[in-house]
Order: sequence, then structure tokens, then C-alpha cells
Amino acid sequence: MRRGRLTRFESTDEGTFGVFSSGPLRLYSGELPWRENRRQRSCIPPGEYRCAMVWSPRFKRKLYLVHPVPERSAILIHGAAWMGDVEKGLRTHLQGCIAFGERLGRLEGQKCLLVSQPAVRRLEEHFGGEPFVLTIEGEPHA
Repeated sequence: MRRGRLTRFESTDEGTFGVFSSGPLRLYSGELPWRENRRQRSCIPPGEYRCAMVWSPRFKRKLYLVHPVPERSAILIHGAAWMGDVEKGLRTHLQGCIAFGERLGRLEGQKCLLVSQPAVRRLEEHFGGEPFVLTIEGEPHA
């Protein structure tokens, strides 16, 4: 089974950011800040996860599902710009999922992922819709 590695390098109230690599594919990642693995408020713990395509009624298309995540469900890989802590007044497009982007930047004063939808399509094309193993490393609260 093919593999990908997400290495986190920063986590603040604006989000948890990292770099994803698999063969020649390199993307930036964005997740919510670490909030003790709380549902819909936190990034997921470091570890090894299986990713498989599933139908998402919300997005009306197939997306990669990250599983099994301890005490969590419905962790998808999809496009998003913002991943801040809403309880601290920051913007977010995530509820515990993982987003990818071509670049990091700032929108309306908040750190974000840029060119996200094309990055997610590149990831899906890279794996051809087939399952893969995602290794997440780097403590999000470090």
C-alpha cells in the first residue's frame, strides 16, 4: 500500500501547519489547533492512519476518509483556507478534518492555506483514489 507522511512544524491558535510528502508530491497541510483531541475543535493525534475514498453527502463527492482516529470519526481530507480556533474568534473551514494547499499565506490577517482545492485534487490524482497509509508526526502542541 502506498504511503504519505505529514510532518507538523507549527501549531498556534491560527491552526496546525505541516508539510505532506509522498514520492514527488509535496503539499502544505492545515488542521485545527491541538485541543486535547476534542471532536470538531482539535487536530488529530500523531499516528498512522489508513485513508480510503468514501462518499461525502456534505461535499457531494468522494473524499479520502482518515481512520481509525481514536475517539473521533468523519475525519476527511478536503480543501480549506482557514483552520483557526473559533472559540478565540478566528476563522475556520474545518471541523477536525485535514486540508492541503500549495502555499501558506495570510488572508484577512489570519494564517491560512492557499490554492487548496487544486492541492487536494493533486493528492487524489497522486493516489488514484486507492487507499493509502498516512503517517502524522510532530506533536501539534510542541
